Amino acid sequence: MNGNDTICALATAPGGALGIIRVSGPQAFDAVAALSPLCCVAAVANTVHYTRLTTPMSVGSPAGQEVIDEALVSIFRAPHSYTGEDAVEISCHGSRYILNKVLELLIQNGCRMANPGEFTMRAYLNGKMDLSQAEAVADLIASSNKSTHDIAMSQLRGHFSSELARLRDQLLKLTSLLELELDFSDHEDLEFADRSELLALAQKTDARITRLARSFETGQALKQGIPVAIVGKTNVGKSTLLNALLKDDRAIVSDIHGTTRDTIEDTIDIKGVTFRFIDTAGIRQTTDTVEQIGISRTYAAIDKARIVLWLIDEAPTEAEVRDMQQRCEGKSLLVIQNKIDLEPASANSSLATSHLSLITYHLSLIKISAKHGQGLDALEAAIYQAADIPTLQANDVIVSNARHYEALTRAHSHLQHVLEGLGSANNSPLELCSLTTEGTREFPIVNSQLPPDLLAEDLHLTLDTLAEITGGQITPNEVLGNIFSHFCVGK
Repeated sequence: MNGNDTICALATAPGGALGIIRVSGPQAFDAVAALSPLCCVAAVANTVHYTRLTTPMSVGSPAGQEVIDEALVSIFRAPHSYTGEDAVEISCHGSRYILNKVLELLIQNGCRMANPGEFTMRAYLNGKMDLSQAEAVADLIASSNKSTHDIAMSQLRGHFSSELARLRDQLLKLTSLLELELDFSDHEDLEFADRSELLALAQKTDARITRLARSFETGQALKQGIPVAIVGKTNVGKSTLLNALLKDDRAIVSDIHGTTRDTIEDTIDIKGVTFRFIDTAGIRQTTDTVEQIGISRTYAAIDKARIVLWLIDEAPTEAEVRDMQQRCEGKSLLVIQNKIDLEPASANSSLATSHLSLITYHLSLIKISAKHGQGLDALEAAIYQAADIPTLQANDVIVSNARHYEALTRAHSHLQHVLEGLGSANNSPLELCSLTTEGTREFPIVNSQLPPDLLAEDLHLTLDTLAEITGGQITPNEVLGNIFSHFCVGK
């Protein structure tokens, strides 16, 4: 990517009524002026002009020029544009011929086709946004529900960047004081950075970094869809329930036991959150080799799910309840009684009144008829509640990017060295670290006081690692290339 080039690309999907072509770079106005001389020569910034896009006709033509299309041309002068460069956006009709012809003429007049993500990369390189905001652009385009949209918009508006900036400012202050001590190292009794203050700040910073890192699991679930496994014995209505939730005949429904022999997946949106439902093979004792493979995949689906819907049509045994609870340890388990339309009222309450009462096992019962759609609203509400999605406030931050998560875990590791050097230690991995109710970490005191030069080095590593997220330090070209290569052309 050469920042001195002028680039162009189609910024909208082909096949629509309208198409937008973006042009950015030092020759943007000249290139567009070749198609429409009147709209770029002395155009005022941030204005839109109606114009005719024309091209020279063949030699000997009496008309002289061919009109390609009538279009609207938006003018943006540097630095007040998306990329920070001179930029033009051409809005014309969505005909493939028109769009290809305009791009062809722009290339003939000094432009080149933009690489994936090159417009946003130029915005980053020109200081219009930091790296985490640039990545949020791709997430915003890819957002498929309200939750992922809110996460991407929060990051694009700089809430994550602001959070990191506050953390770095606090650490930078104490790093500076430690380095000041090094400048007066001949005075051994001189201490500019109070160790207790540094310890408290390091603990508070590490607690916040840990919260951000832990939010990655939620962020990934919202981004990819929260996995929900539908499990139970054969013929209890698992496929019927999947079809009812999807409002589509996605899975084959039959009275024959063992019809579903593989997992079937599809997604639905519940209150702005995407849930990925997995219909599984029925659990039963069988000698059928293929069916046994399907049952093995059922157990694998349980392992991957965050929520398990255990569908039953009769009271389970105590052993079955214990086995299902054990398999679903650490997950949300919802017990669903299906086919209530087929049972008399007395049978509907049999589960609640039997000696195998599910309440004993801290399980509630949701009654539905998947075939007739009874109780599905209550089931969807229970599924949403079981997902335990945090309510996003205006400035809340949820990490959904794997690169950010990896950097946060490394920053946490560097801060552990600082805490150990200050006389506190916590050798547990990030996933096992616990927070106090006040939101700070509790560390056992050890006899390990490091000199200020080593403390300053670990703090520098922490600062550099946090800076990687926003691109606050020099970022290798291969990292930038990997990030922006996943963008669509035109963005």
